[in-house]
Amino acid sequence: MANGSHGSRQAAWEFFGAELKRRREDAGLTQVELGAQVFVSGAYIGQFEQAIRKPQLDIAQRIDEVLQTDGIFERLCRKLIDDRRYADYFAGVVELEGSATMIGDFEPTVVPGLLQTPAYARALVLATHPFATEDFVEDRVAARVERAKILKDATRPEYWAIVHETVLRVPVGGAQVTAEALEHLAALAHERKVLFQVYPFTAGAPANNGSLRLMDFDEAPPVAYTETSFSGTLIDNPAVVKRAQRAYDLLKGAALPPKASLALIESAAEDYRRCASTS
Repeated sequence: MANGSHGSRQAAWEFFGAELKRRREDAGLTQVELGAQVFVSGAYIGQFEQAIRKPQLDIAQRIDEVLQTDGIFERLCRKLIDDRRYADYFAGVVELEGSATMIGDFEPTVVPGLLQTPAYARALVLATHPFATEDFVEDRVAARVERAKILKDATRPEYWAIVHETVLRVPVGGAQVTAEALEHLAALAHERKVLFQVYPFTAGAPANNGSLRLMDFDEAPPVAYTETSFSGTLIDNPAVVKRAQRAYDLLKGAALPPKASLALIESAAEDYRRCASTS
């Protein structure tokens, strides 16, 4: 999505927030009172109204019910999270990561999306969509590259990434592409834009089998996101988020320390680089 398009989407979320505030005040409700009726905190409602945080679809539906707004917030929410470059279950995660203060990722098979090079992302898209048009492929590669811009912002989130050793050992797009991808990871670690750990084969079964993401926010409860090949779940239930946080802590405890992880990433990159130069 181009910067202009991103600005238009943000302006639309600001309209959502302003309309929510107007309808709430017309109903004579405080933020805390509305939050209690839709099962979120008053601070959550305030962040929705300021377009700092975007509501999930089920919350928008409950707001419509309480304020008797004939589905306007559900329709707005559906339109705003409808980005065809992302799966329906992931679009809401993309909206949230822009306001996160901390992101923790665990990926068992591939480089996390925020850290992929364009060539690596392209190879993954082609692997799952072998008959896709060039426009389709380029749209999805551009989407991943755009998401990565949050790591360049002055207000970028603290980012902790754990990858299974499988990620280092399975070439994606060939030796050259994989070497560049791992060198990119190492560069980000040296620049202190991400803290890396590798979960080694010797650690045995991981505490989480699929992709896991944790996100923290200023003045808003944390969320978790889990994903398998064809579905994903965004979780804000405090009890379940706590279980996800414990799983992530177990992954961190079993993974190699950051210094040893970086050395392993750089060693794997060198191996792929030598393979690419001799092929």
